[in-house]
Amino acid sequence: MDTQLKRGLLDVCVLTAIKKEDSYGYKIIKDILPYISISESTLYPILKRMENVGFISVYTVEHNSRLRKYYSITESGINKIKEFLGEWESVMQAYSYIKEGFYNE
Repeated sequence: MDTQLKRGLLDVCVLTAIKKEDSYGYKIIKDILPYISISESTLYPILKRMENVGFISVYTVEHNSRLRKYYSITESGINKIKEFLGEWESVMQAYSYIKEGFYNE
């Protein structure tokens, strides 16, 4: 998959996983893996970037005598998902055009 396209999809997949419930890194990966591949080395920079732009907030909770970072979606993050869904309609129209043009030669 094209790197830029995958990056955009990963961002929205991460936000969607967090929208369902506040979550932590390993669980986010586990929730997303059935749909798109992601590794820890990919996830954590995404989370940091999304925190910096205000799409998520972070808090810590003690779990088994260790601190675990939890991520929570913000209103800006929810708006990012909505924006993506609105834009996806035009992407699907372009996909249909390309597919139709390719197979109807």
